[in-house]
Amino acid sequence: MSASAHRQYDLAAVAAPDWLEQIAAEMPEFDQLCEAIGKRFAAFSFIAGVRIVSIAYDEDSSDRTLVDFEAYDGGDLEQLALPEFRQRLGNILLAPLGESVETHEDPGPDDLRAIVGARYVLLAPLFGLGLLHLTLGGDTPTIRVDLGATTEEIPVGTLHQVLDDAVRSELARVRRTAPFAIDFGKVPLAEEANRDGNHDRTISLLGAWPGPLSMFMRTPRGQALGVRERATLTRALELLGVAYIGKGQVDWAEDVLRLGIQLGQETDATGSLFSTLALARMTVGRHGEAIGLLRRALSLDGDPVELLPRLAQCFAARKRYVAAILCLDDAIAAGASPARHGDLRREILDVLGDAYDEMRKALPVPPRDPA
Repeated sequence: MSASAHRQYDLAAVAAPDWLEQIAAEMPEFDQLCEAIGKRFAAFSFIAGVRIVSIAYDEDSSDRTLVDFEAYDGGDLEQLALPEFRQRLGNILLAPLGESVETHEDPGPDDLRAIVGARYVLLAPLFGLGLLHLTLGGDTPTIRVDLGATTEEIPVGTLHQVLDDAVRSELARVRRTAPFAIDFGKVPLAEEANRDGNHDRTISLLGAWPGPLSMFMRTPRGQALGVRERATLTRALELLGVAYIGKGQVDWAEDVLRLGIQLGQETDATGSLFSTLALARMTVGRHGEAIGLLRRALSLDGDPVELLPRLAQCFAARKRYVAAILCLDDAIAAGASPARHGDLRREILDVLGDAYDEMRKALPVPPRDPA
Protein backbone atom coordinates (compact mmCIF):
# COMPACT_ATOMS: atom_id res chain seq x y z
CA MET A 1 0.00 0.00 0.00
CA SER A 2 1.40 3.39 -0.94
CA ALA A 3 2.20 6.06 1.63
CA SER A 4 -0.60 8.22 0.22
CA ALA A 5 -3.12 5.57 1.29
CA HIS A 6 -2.27 6.13 4.93
CA ARG A 7 -4.72 8.34 6.83
CA GLN A 8 -3.75 10.18 9.99
CA TYR A 9 -6.23 11.27 12.68
CA ASP A 10 -5.63 13.66 15.55
CA LEU A 11 -6.59 12.09 18.88
CA ALA A 12 -7.16 15.36 20.75
CA ALA A 13 -10.90 14.69 20.86
CA VAL A 14 -10.32 11.08 22.00
CA ALA A 15 -7.43 11.19 24.47
CA ALA A 16 -8.41 11.97 28.04
CA PRO A 17 -5.21 13.01 29.84
CA ASP A 18 -7.02 14.58 32.82
CA TRP A 19 -9.96 12.21 33.22
CA LEU A 20 -8.96 11.05 36.69
CA GLU A 21 -8.36 14.57 37.93
CA GLN A 22 -11.83 15.54 36.71
CA ILE A 23 -13.37 12.68 38.68
CA ALA A 24 -11.35 13.65 41.76
CA ALA A 25 -12.64 17.23 41.54
CA GLU A 26 -16.26 16.00 41.44
CA MET A 27 -15.93 13.27 44.11
CA PRO A 28 -15.50 14.53 47.69
CA GLU A 29 -14.40 11.13 49.03
CA PHE A 30 -11.81 10.54 46.29
CA ASP A 31 -8.77 11.13 48.53
CA GLN A 32 -10.07 8.68 51.13
CA LEU A 33 -10.69 6.11 48.40
CA CYS A 34 -7.12 6.48 47.14
CA GLU A 35 -5.75 6.20 50.66
CA ALA A 36 -7.64 2.95 51.20
CA ILE A 37 -6.95 1.10 47.94
CA GLY A 38 -4.29 3.15 46.11
CA LYS A 39 -4.75 5.87 43.48
CA ARG A 40 -4.11 3.66 40.48
CA PHE A 41 -6.47 0.97 41.75
CA ALA A 42 -9.11 3.62 42.31
CA ALA A 43 -8.60 4.57 38.65
CA PHE A 44 -8.69 0.89 37.65
CA SER A 45 -12.10 0.55 39.31
CA PHE A 46 -13.56 3.31 37.13
CA ILE A 47 -12.04 1.83 33.97
CA ALA A 48 -13.27 -1.65 34.87
CA GLY A 49 -16.82 -0.41 35.41
CA VAL A 50 -16.83 -1.29 39.10
CA ARG A 51 -18.59 0.90 41.66
CA ILE A 52 -17.13 0.72 45.17
CA VAL A 53 -20.03 0.88 47.62
CA SER A 54 -18.08 0.84 50.89
CA ILE A 55 -14.72 -0.04 52.40
CA ALA A 56 -14.12 -1.44 55.88
CA TYR A 57 -10.54 -0.20 56.20
CA ASP A 58 -7.97 -1.82 58.49
CA GLU A 59 -4.79 0.25 58.47
CA ASP A 60 -2.78 -2.67 59.87
CA SER A 61 -3.79 -5.31 57.34
CA SER A 62 -4.86 -5.19 53.71
CA ASP A 63 -6.19 -8.76 54.14
CA ARG A 64 -8.63 -7.47 56.75
CA THR A 65 -9.67 -4.49 54.62
CA LEU A 66 -12.98 -5.45 53.02
CA VAL A 67 -14.36 -3.86 49.83
CA ASP A 68 -18.07 -3.98 48.92
CA PHE A 69 -18.61 -3.37 45.21
CA GLU A 70 -20.88 -3.95 42.24
CA ALA A 71 -20.71 -3.51 38.49
CA TYR A 72 -22.03 -0.23 37.11
CA ASP A 73 -24.05 -2.12 34.50
CA GLY A 74 -25.80 -4.26 37.09
CA GLY A 75 -25.00 -7.34 39.11
CA ASP A 76 -25.00 -8.52 42.68
CA LEU A 77 -23.22 -6.73 45.49
CA GLU A 78 -19.95 -8.55 46.25
CA GLN A 79 -17.37 -8.33 49.01
CA LEU A 80 -13.67 -9.17 48.73
CA ALA A 81 -10.60 -8.56 50.83
CA LEU A 82 -8.50 -5.75 49.36
CA PRO A 83 -5.81 -8.00 47.77
CA GLU A 84 -8.50 -10.11 46.08
CA PHE A 85 -10.36 -6.96 44.96
CA ARG A 86 -7.21 -5.54 43.39
CA GLN A 87 -6.64 -8.83 41.59
CA ARG A 88 -10.24 -8.79 40.34
CA LEU A 89 -9.70 -5.35 38.84
CA GLY A 90 -6.49 -6.56 37.20
CA ASN A 91 -8.29 -9.57 35.72
CA ILE A 92 -10.94 -7.32 34.19
CA LEU A 93 -8.38 -4.93 32.69
CA LEU A 94 -6.24 -7.77 31.31
CA ALA A 95 -9.10 -9.71 29.72
CA PRO A 96 -8.89 -9.94 25.90
CA LEU A 97 -10.67 -7.16 24.05
CA GLY A 98 -12.36 -9.57 21.63
CA GLU A 99 -12.70 -9.10 17.90
CA SER A 100 -10.78 -6.31 16.18
CA VAL A 101 -12.68 -3.19 15.19
CA GLU A 102 -13.29 -2.48 11.51
CA THR A 103 -11.92 0.82 10.27
CA HIS A 104 -14.00 3.31 8.29
CA GLU A 105 -13.06 5.84 5.66
CA ASP A 106 -14.21 8.72 7.88
CA PRO A 107 -14.06 7.55 11.50
CA GLY A 108 -15.48 9.79 14.22
CA PRO A 109 -14.18 10.10 17.79
CA ASP A 110 -16.11 7.02 18.94
CA ASP A 111 -14.67 4.96 16.07
CA LEU A 112 -11.13 6.13 16.86
CA ARG A 113 -11.62 5.37 20.55
CA ALA A 114 -12.80 1.87 19.66
CA ILE A 115 -9.78 1.26 17.41
CA VAL A 116 -7.34 2.33 20.12
CA GLY A 117 -9.44 0.57 22.78
CA ALA A 118 -11.45 2.62 25.26
CA ARG A 119 -9.71 0.86 28.14
CA TYR A 120 -6.29 1.86 26.84
CA VAL A 121 -7.29 5.46 26.20
CA LEU A 122 -7.93 5.74 29.95
CA LEU A 123 -4.94 3.63 31.06
CA ALA A 124 -2.39 5.60 29.01
CA PRO A 125 -2.31 8.79 31.13
CA LEU A 126 -2.10 6.74 34.35
CA PHE A 127 1.33 5.56 33.19
CA GLY A 128 2.57 8.81 31.67
CA LEU A 129 1.71 8.16 28.01
CA GLY A 130 0.07 10.78 25.80
CA LEU A 131 -1.89 9.73 22.71
CA LEU A 132 -1.23 12.10 19.80
CA HIS A 133 -2.54 10.69 16.54
CA LEU A 134 -3.67 7.45 14.91
CA THR A 135 -2.60 6.28 11.45
CA LEU A 136 -4.82 3.94 9.43
CA GLY A 137 -4.43 2.37 6.02
CA GLY A 138 -1.37 0.18 6.56
CA ASP A 139 -1.20 -3.46 7.55
CA THR A 140 -2.01 -2.49 11.14
CA PRO A 141 -3.11 0.76 12.83
CA THR A 142 -0.26 2.71 14.42
CA ILE A 143 -0.34 5.39 17.08
CA ARG A 144 2.08 8.18 17.93
CA VAL A 145 2.71 8.26 21.65
CA ASP A 146 4.12 11.13 23.70
CA LEU A 147 6.69 9.68 26.10
CA GLY A 148 7.55 13.04 27.69
CA ALA A 149 11.04 13.61 26.36
CA THR A 150 10.25 12.19 22.92
CA THR A 151 7.49 10.69 20.79
CA GLU A 152 7.33 7.32 19.12
CA GLU A 153 5.14 5.67 16.46
CA ILE A 154 4.12 2.15 17.47
CA PRO A 155 1.45 -0.37 16.45
CA VAL A 156 -1.74 -0.14 18.48
CA GLY A 157 -1.15 -3.75 19.55
CA THR A 158 2.21 -2.74 21.02
CA LEU A 159 0.51 0.01 23.03
CA HIS A 160 -1.85 -2.63 24.42
CA GLN A 161 1.08 -4.86 25.43
CA VAL A 162 2.92 -1.98 27.11
CA LEU A 163 -0.11 -0.97 29.16
CA ASP A 164 -1.01 -4.58 30.00
CA ASP A 165 2.52 -5.04 31.33
CA ALA A 166 2.15 -1.84 33.36
CA VAL A 167 -1.04 -3.19 34.97
CA ARG A 168 0.74 -6.48 35.75
CA SER A 169 3.61 -4.58 37.31
CA GLU A 170 1.21 -2.62 39.48
CA LEU A 171 -0.39 -5.87 40.65
CA ALA A 172 3.03 -7.33 41.38
CA ARG A 173 4.08 -4.19 43.29
CA VAL A 174 1.18 -4.35 45.74
CA ARG A 175 1.62 -8.10 46.19
CA ARG A 176 5.22 -7.56 47.31
CA THR A 177 4.02 -5.29 50.12
CA ALA A 178 1.80 -8.00 51.61
CA PRO A 179 3.03 -10.78 53.89
CA PHE A 180 3.05 -14.21 52.30
CA ALA A 181 2.03 -17.42 53.97
CA ILE A 182 1.46 -20.82 52.43
CA ASP A 183 -2.07 -21.88 53.26
CA PHE A 184 -2.57 -25.37 51.87
CA GLY A 185 -6.24 -25.06 52.77
CA LYS A 186 -6.70 -22.76 49.77
CA VAL A 187 -5.84 -25.52 47.30
CA PRO A 188 -9.06 -27.57 47.63
CA LEU A 189 -11.03 -24.31 47.52
CA ALA A 190 -9.30 -23.46 44.23
CA GLU A 191 -10.03 -26.94 42.88
CA GLU A 192 -13.71 -26.44 43.63
CA ALA A 193 -13.67 -22.97 42.05
CA ASN A 194 -12.10 -24.32 38.84
CA ARG A 195 -14.64 -27.13 38.67
CA ASP A 196 -17.37 -24.49 38.86
CA GLY A 197 -15.67 -22.38 36.19
CA ASN A 198 -15.09 -19.60 38.72
CA HIS A 199 -11.59 -18.69 37.58
CA ASP A 200 -11.70 -15.30 39.28
CA ARG A 201 -12.11 -17.08 42.61
CA THR A 202 -9.09 -19.30 41.94
CA ILE A 203 -6.99 -16.29 41.00
CA SER A 204 -8.09 -14.43 44.13
CA LEU A 205 -7.09 -17.45 46.25
CA LEU A 206 -3.74 -18.26 44.61
CA GLY A 207 -2.80 -15.29 42.45
CA ALA A 208 -0.40 -13.85 45.04
CA TRP A 209 1.57 -17.10 45.40
CA PRO A 210 3.98 -17.34 42.42
CA GLY A 211 6.39 -14.46 43.14
CA PRO A 212 6.87 -15.03 46.88
CA LEU A 213 6.81 -18.79 46.36
CA SER A 214 9.63 -18.56 43.83
CA MET A 215 11.76 -16.73 46.41
CA PHE A 216 10.68 -18.98 49.28
CA MET A 217 11.81 -22.10 47.43
CA ARG A 218 15.35 -20.67 47.30
CA THR A 219 15.52 -20.49 51.09
CA PRO A 220 16.73 -23.39 53.27
CA ARG A 221 13.21 -23.77 54.63
CA GLY A 222 11.76 -23.97 51.14
CA GLN A 223 14.36 -26.44 49.95
CA ALA A 224 13.62 -28.63 52.97
CA LEU A 225 9.96 -29.10 52.00
CA GLY A 226 8.98 -32.74 51.55
CA VAL A 227 7.70 -34.37 48.40
CA ARG A 228 4.10 -34.18 49.58
CA GLU A 229 4.27 -30.42 50.24
CA ARG A 230 6.00 -29.82 46.90
CA ALA A 231 3.29 -31.82 45.13
CA THR A 232 0.59 -29.70 46.79
CA LEU A 233 2.31 -26.47 45.75
CA THR A 234 2.74 -27.81 42.24
CA ARG A 235 -0.96 -28.65 42.11
CA ALA A 236 -1.80 -25.14 43.33
CA LEU A 237 0.25 -23.57 40.54
CA GLU A 238 -1.41 -25.80 37.97
CA LEU A 239 -4.85 -24.75 39.21
CA LEU A 240 -3.78 -21.11 38.93
CA GLY A 241 -2.44 -21.74 35.42
CA VAL A 242 -5.74 -23.32 34.37
CA ALA A 243 -7.59 -20.30 35.75
CA TYR A 244 -5.39 -17.89 33.79
CA ILE A 245 -5.98 -19.94 30.62
CA GLY A 246 -9.70 -19.72 31.30
CA LYS A 247 -9.41 -15.92 31.55
CA GLY A 248 -7.39 -15.71 28.32
CA GLN A 249 -4.22 -14.61 30.13
CA VAL A 250 -1.96 -17.19 28.53
CA ASP A 251 1.35 -15.42 29.23
CA TRP A 252 0.60 -15.42 32.95
CA ALA A 253 -0.46 -19.07 32.75
CA GLU A 254 2.82 -20.07 31.13
CA ASP A 255 4.90 -18.27 33.77
CA VAL A 256 3.00 -19.99 36.58
CA LEU A 257 3.17 -23.43 34.96
CA ARG A 258 6.90 -23.17 34.30
CA LEU A 259 7.41 -22.35 37.98
CA GLY A 260 5.29 -25.38 38.85
CA ILE A 261 7.45 -27.62 36.69
CA GLN A 262 10.55 -26.39 38.52
CA LEU A 263 8.99 -27.06 41.91
CA GLY A 264 7.57 -30.42 40.95
CA GLN A 265 10.72 -32.07 39.60
CA GLU A 266 10.84 -34.56 42.46
CA THR A 267 7.12 -35.32 42.44
CA ASP A 268 4.63 -37.19 40.26
CA ALA A 269 2.78 -33.98 39.37
CA THR A 270 4.95 -32.69 36.53
CA GLY A 271 3.25 -34.75 33.80
CA SER A 272 -0.02 -32.94 34.41
CA LEU A 273 1.79 -29.58 34.34
CA PHE A 274 3.32 -30.34 30.94
CA SER A 275 -0.17 -31.23 29.71
CA THR A 276 -1.64 -27.96 30.98
CA LEU A 277 1.27 -25.97 29.53
CA ALA A 278 0.56 -27.66 26.20
CA LEU A 279 -3.06 -26.59 26.50
CA ALA A 280 -1.91 -22.99 27.01
CA ARG A 281 0.16 -23.19 23.81
CA MET A 282 -2.77 -24.72 21.91
CA THR A 283 -5.02 -21.89 23.09
CA VAL A 284 -2.90 -19.37 21.18
CA GLY A 285 -2.33 -21.59 18.13
CA ARG A 286 1.21 -22.75 18.97
CA HIS A 287 0.43 -26.38 18.19
CA GLY A 288 3.95 -27.31 17.14
CA GLU A 289 5.31 -26.38 20.57
CA ALA A 290 2.44 -28.20 22.26
CA ILE A 291 3.36 -31.48 20.55
CA GLY A 292 6.66 -31.78 22.44
CA LEU A 293 5.00 -30.90 25.73
CA LEU A 294 2.26 -33.51 25.26
CA ARG A 295 4.84 -36.16 24.43
CA ARG A 296 6.69 -35.24 27.59
CA ALA A 297 3.47 -35.57 29.57
CA LEU A 298 2.86 -39.02 28.07
CA SER A 299 6.39 -40.10 28.95
CA LEU A 300 5.65 -39.11 32.56
CA ASP A 301 2.72 -41.55 32.72
CA GLY A 302 0.10 -39.05 31.63
CA ASP A 303 -3.36 -40.36 30.80
CA PRO A 304 -3.46 -41.38 27.10
CA VAL A 305 -7.25 -41.02 27.04
CA GLU A 306 -6.82 -37.31 27.77
CA LEU A 307 -3.49 -36.58 26.09
CA LEU A 308 -3.63 -38.49 22.80
CA PRO A 309 -6.70 -36.64 21.47
CA ARG A 310 -4.96 -33.33 22.22
CA LEU A 311 -1.90 -34.62 20.42
CA ALA A 312 -4.10 -35.60 17.48
CA GLN A 313 -5.55 -32.10 17.41
CA CYS A 314 -2.06 -30.60 17.31
CA PHE A 315 -0.92 -32.93 14.52
CA ALA A 316 -4.05 -32.08 12.51
CA ALA A 317 -3.42 -28.37 12.98
CA ARG A 318 0.09 -28.94 11.60
CA LYS A 319 -1.40 -30.97 8.68
CA ARG A 320 0.29 -34.16 9.89
CA TYR A 321 -2.85 -36.18 9.32
CA VAL A 322 -1.37 -39.67 9.48
CA ALA A 323 0.11 -39.00 12.91
CA ALA A 324 -3.18 -37.40 13.96
CA ILE A 325 -5.35 -40.40 13.03
CA LEU A 326 -2.94 -42.84 14.67
CA CYS A 327 -3.14 -40.83 17.89
CA LEU A 328 -6.93 -40.86 17.79
CA ASP A 329 -7.07 -44.59 17.08
CA ASP A 330 -4.69 -45.24 19.95
CA ALA A 331 -6.75 -43.02 22.27
CA ILE A 332 -9.90 -44.96 21.43
CA ALA A 333 -8.06 -48.23 21.97
CA ALA A 334 -7.05 -46.90 25.40
CA GLY A 335 -10.67 -46.15 26.29
CA ALA A 336 -11.46 -42.71 24.86
CA SER A 337 -15.02 -42.14 23.64
CA PRO A 338 -15.27 -42.42 19.82
CA ALA A 339 -18.33 -40.13 19.84
CA ARG A 340 -16.50 -37.38 21.72
CA HIS A 341 -13.77 -37.17 19.08
CA GLY A 342 -15.89 -38.06 16.08
CA ASP A 343 -15.79 -34.63 14.44
CA LEU A 344 -11.99 -34.48 14.48
CA ARG A 345 -11.74 -38.06 13.22
CA ARG A 346 -14.08 -37.38 10.30
CA GLU A 347 -12.14 -34.26 9.42
CA ILE A 348 -8.90 -36.22 9.26
CA LEU A 349 -10.43 -39.14 7.33
CA ASP A 350 -11.83 -36.71 4.75
CA VAL A 351 -8.25 -35.67 4.05
CA LEU A 352 -6.72 -39.18 4.07
CA GLY A 353 -9.45 -40.92 2.07
CA ASP A 354 -8.68 -44.46 0.95
CA ALA A 355 -5.10 -44.14 2.14
CA TYR A 356 -6.31 -44.73 5.70
CA ASP A 357 -7.55 -48.27 4.95
CA GLU A 358 -4.29 -49.14 3.23
CA MET A 359 -2.31 -47.77 6.15
CA ARG A 360 -4.36 -49.75 8.64
CA LYS A 361 -3.62 -52.96 6.76
CA ALA A 362 0.07 -52.26 7.24
CA LEU A 363 -0.39 -51.07 10.83
CA PRO A 364 -3.13 -53.22 12.34
CA VAL A 365 -2.15 -52.41 15.94
CA PRO A 366 -2.39 -48.71 16.85
CA PRO A 367 1.06 -47.53 17.96
CA ARG A 368 1.55 -45.01 20.76
CA ASP A 369 2.74 -41.46 20.09
CA PRO A 370 3.57 -41.72 16.36
CA ALA A 371 6.42 -39.59 15.04
